[in-house]
Amino acid sequence: MTRKKPNAVRAKRHPTLVDIAGIAGVAPMTVSRVINQSGYVSEEVRKRVQGAIEKLEYHPNALARSLKSRRTHVVGILISDIANPFSAVLAGSMEEVLLAQGYSAFVSTTGQSSARERASLGAFFDHRVEGVVVATVETMAGNEALERFAGRGMPIVVVGRELNHPAVDCVTANYFKGGSDVAGHLASLGHRRIGFIGASADNADRLRRFQGFVEGLRGHGIEMPDELIAGPGDDFGPGFSTQGDGYAGMKKLLALPRPPSAVFARNDFTAMGALCAARDHGLRVPNDVAIIGFDNVPLAVFTSPSLTTIEQPAVEMGRQAALFLLDRTEAQLERPRREACFDCRLIVRESTVRAGQVFERHA
Repeated sequence: MTRKKPNAVRAKRHPTLVDIAGIAGVAPMTVSRVINQSGYVSEEVRKRVQGAIEKLEYHPNALARSLKSRRTHVVGILISDIANPFSAVLAGSMEEVLLAQGYSAFVSTTGQSSARERASLGAFFDHRVEGVVVATVETMAGNEALERFAGRGMPIVVVGRELNHPAVDCVTANYFKGGSDVAGHLASLGHRRIGFIGASADNADRLRRFQGFVEGLRGHGIEMPDELIAGPGDDFGPGFSTQGDGYAGMKKLLALPRPPSAVFARNDFTAMGALCAARDHGLRVPNDVAIIGFDNVPLAVFTSPSLTTIEQPAVEMGRQAALFLLDRTEAQLERPRREACFDCRLIVRESTVRAGQVFERHA
């Protein structure tokens, strides 16, 4: 009868305290004391146990620990699309803060699907995460789910969306002012026929940046007809508009009998699609059509031409969201709703400024 080698057995299962104790020549209870840093263990014995732990590449069972302590130290982060640079930067900055405090992140995406949004929120709750950060576009179904979970005591922070619940914290930016600044910038360059890409005429009014944009245009005596608004249709899901939406929207506006001389894209990702559509149409940006985005993602400075945009501080917003969530999960106390609103600023680059004019390049 052939006996299995001990190493072969170990390779098929997670090493245990008994395995470590056998190599170190100590009792399993001593191994437990070293791992949990409880009780007295001599320095010489501690080194032997730690050496066995490294040899077996042992990692504590997080599930067992969570069952014992009733704490998972895992939080859920819900974003629309990991391919969108703004979402990626936002989630990354949250994870940086969370990891420093011993938390792990369970990241999920929604795309434009309300069903995926509900499923992700349900999965967070079912897996007993200690809190949730939601950074997607507001939907009625999503708000209903968040209010239900908040009522069950789940710590929740929303980013860039409104949820008027006394126990849900909010991190946002002054999108209205950002949209108004877009209108002022384009009007100052002499543009009078200006389009918007990223949402249809039926639902663009739900965006604060669009509301500020329209109000800013009116202040300069410029109207925004529905024919100059192009974007995703009536199914206004939880996702942001994409490069594809920007490309299709720009094509639609350029096919008009009187195309716009300038376009405001809902975000930088959408603006990049609009830049490609203008190029494929044989137009020069900004001489034939000016394009401005929103977010100031890292890629914006590397487009050709470099993209004029409205900066919202994604890193700072993500960090603040994580801090709000940690405060609620660690304190385990009820506290009034808090809101942090960050300023936006106009970053002028080549996509709106004609040759010979001065612009400031921002990385």
